[in-house]
Amino acid sequence: MKLRFFASILLIGLFTSAQAQLTQTVRGTIVDYDAKTPIVGAKIIIVGTDPLQGAITDADGNFKIEKVAVGRVTIQIKAMGYQEVYLPGTLVESGKELVLNLEMTEDIKSLNTVTVSSSDQDNSESINKMATVSGQTFTVDETQRYAGAINDPARMVSAFAGVTGDAEGDNDIVVRGNSPKGILWRLEGIDIPNPNHFANEGGTGGPVNALNASMLANSDFFSGAFAPEYGNAYSGVFDVRFRQGNNETREYAFSLGLMGTEFTLEGPFKSGYAGSYLFNYRYSTIALLDKAGILDFGGIPKYQDLSFKIVLPTKRFGQFSVVGLGGLSTIFQKDEDEETEMVYGTYDFNANLGLVGLKHTYFFGEKTHLKSFIAGTTASNGGSAAWLNSDSSALYKAENQLFTDNRIKIATTLNHKFNAKNNIQIGAIYTHLNYNLILEENYDNTGVFNKLVDGDGNSAMLQGFASWKYRANNKLTFISGLHYTHFFLNDHYAVEPRVGAKWQLNPSNSISLGAGLHSRVESLSTYLYTEEKTDGTEYKPNMNLGLTKSAHFVLGYGLQLTENLRFKTELYYQHLYNIPVHDDTASSLSLINYSNWFPDVHLVNKGTGRNYGAEVTLERSFQNDYYFMMTGSLYQSSYTALDGIERDSRYDAGYAANFLFGKEFKFGDEKNNTIGLNTKFSLLGGNRYTPIDLQASQDAGYTVLQNKPYASKGDDIFFINLGVTYRLDKPRASHSIKIDIQNLTNNKAAVNEYYNSRTGQIEKSTQLSFIPNLVYTIKF
Repeated sequence: MKLRFFASILLIGLFTSAQAQLTQTVRGTIVDYDAKTPIVGAKIIIVGTDPLQGAITDADGNFKIEKVAVGRVTIQIKAMGYQEVYLPGTLVESGKELVLNLEMTEDIKSLNTVTVSSSDQDNSESINKMATVSGQTFTVDETQRYAGAINDPARMVSAFAGVTGDAEGDNDIVVRGNSPKGILWRLEGIDIPNPNHFANEGGTGGPVNALNASMLANSDFFSGAFAPEYGNAYSGVFDVRFRQGNNETREYAFSLGLMGTEFTLEGPFKSGYAGSYLFNYRYSTIALLDKAGILDFGGIPKYQDLSFKIVLPTKRFGQFSVVGLGGLSTIFQKDEDEETEMVYGTYDFNANLGLVGLKHTYFFGEKTHLKSFIAGTTASNGGSAAWLNSDSSALYKAENQLFTDNRIKIATTLNHKFNAKNNIQIGAIYTHLNYNLILEENYDNTGVFNKLVDGDGNSAMLQGFASWKYRANNKLTFISGLHYTHFFLNDHYAVEPRVGAKWQLNPSNSISLGAGLHSRVESLSTYLYTEEKTDGTEYKPNMNLGLTKSAHFVLGYGLQLTENLRFKTELYYQHLYNIPVHDDTASSLSLINYSNWFPDVHLVNKGTGRNYGAEVTLERSFQNDYYFMMTGSLYQSSYTALDGIERDSRYDAGYAANFLFGKEFKFGDEKNNTIGLNTKFSLLGGNRYTPIDLQASQDAGYTVLQNKPYASKGDDIFFINLGVTYRLDKPRASHSIKIDIQNLTNNKAAVNEYYNSRTGQIEKSTQLSFIPNLVYTIKF
């Protein structure tokens, strides 16, 4: 009876609308984009309020507006000598203060001219203004709102033009026809290992991202012609930022969902001190249900992650901060016949990742600041495989692997703003590598393990860059710079010049361009692949491989159709060269077609490739309770191996199209109840694969491919994602319930094929099936 009583009270409190208008505090800090110094006297206005609500920044750039009505608001920021910032559709919730840390760009004023200022915060451009093309900001709201994103930034950006996801379920992304191996992940300015649970060696994706949307601030994604500061990437760049914890009020959040159960804590260290902390911990809900005995099936994915950011400002020595990210994941799988219960094999896999970094920012006056960090990262994955022996009497250990990559990074970047027209950045990153990689096989059940990868040692990598931004006026901006990479494992290096420009023809039309050279070091396992000579000694034939390289060229056009409606198109061409390919003039093997792992052959840097295409985006930002975005891309991706034949690459899907739409409906006495509907419709071309030789496979007892590299193409992929959210603001907490469904129609396009040795037939792999995710969140 007591349980029923309290449950009734909870439900009444949750679903009964409030009788009074709920309010919340909106506050934050405004700084100069280039110098990062506070902007004094900036005016912040909540548009449309009566009486008008607003505030003016103090000597530290801080502002506070109290008693702002909960719901969506439009915020306008103005400051003398700076371009206006306009933030439509900003969400104010009762259970959490809205804290904004914003940057403004200085106006360039000339005598006898009229300054033209932007009146909108354009998410089709990046936060990093050293990039003029192929960059887009993704907000926390978008990561949580887009249907099918599951709070994962990698899945969210698959809606962007030129970006496609993995149809079979992982969050690997293909950018402009490039392999996912070419992606760089950066967190708080620190290059990090693959931030996904269950990550494979050499990959950049996985099924579950350890980067939690509850921790994120607005961040950038780049798809080409990167700014000079970004190195070790040729496909795409995630420049992810953690938000700062609330430095005035302690706040909590709790979420319970099918994908994970998590808790977030943030707050100040003491009253009057600007420092703060922010922690988030998540554990696999499926693993919890398994431990409770509620679920009972093989292959339970178990994972957990912890992320945090601690901000420690000082009066004399600048600002310190500590950031961290850690993840543990493990799974045990059986290859078992459901009818006979015969076990044909087992695989025990685990993957771990970690980052801890100490950051420091110091200001030398109002125009110069120095950002530095020292960080440690770790990434490991491995396990063991057991196979059924030839007489089906027992399992034997067929494979052992453990790949461990530990790194210490030290970096510093000097930024100097000469004036409103000129700004320079000069930086360097030193990375010390400590690695221990082992892969050994006993596939033939001889009892003797042969080493395929064997490496234990230390090495280093040095990167340096310089950037110069010149703004001739408010309409014309030029970027130039250089990036340098030196890989000490084999002393290969790359010098990469980069340029960019943007011309704002008028308030509605702009033209942009970018060009540059880019490169990436391959995974350590590729260099440490081991073979045995006839005399029994081991050697590493691929130790001297150079860096994979690419030249990017991009031309873009932007059109501001209305205050909230934008159109953007880009044309691009990429020439890939110095690609590792099989050292065999009869071979078609190229690392361009690998998403992870490594080939067990001799490689040389003599391969090439090319990607070219066109992209369009039509986006309406969230205002008046709805938004939409349409993206489309047509592209061609090809490669040439040592056999000299140009072929379609694995990722030559040809086209991709997305349509996203979202609408919110408010109801209740004071409009404190909101239902949000979000949809995503996608139609994608299928990736290519090499067809299987059925007869040869049946004779051999394992997969044998035809000599027709990537001649077959997967079916076109169509799916609908649907998200439905109910949000309720109460006086002391905000609640939300969300169901996020991937592949609503359960479409089953065939995307690949494999040989089933038990049936002796070729079978099809299909796209990810209907997957629902239900999440309840409370913020208080």
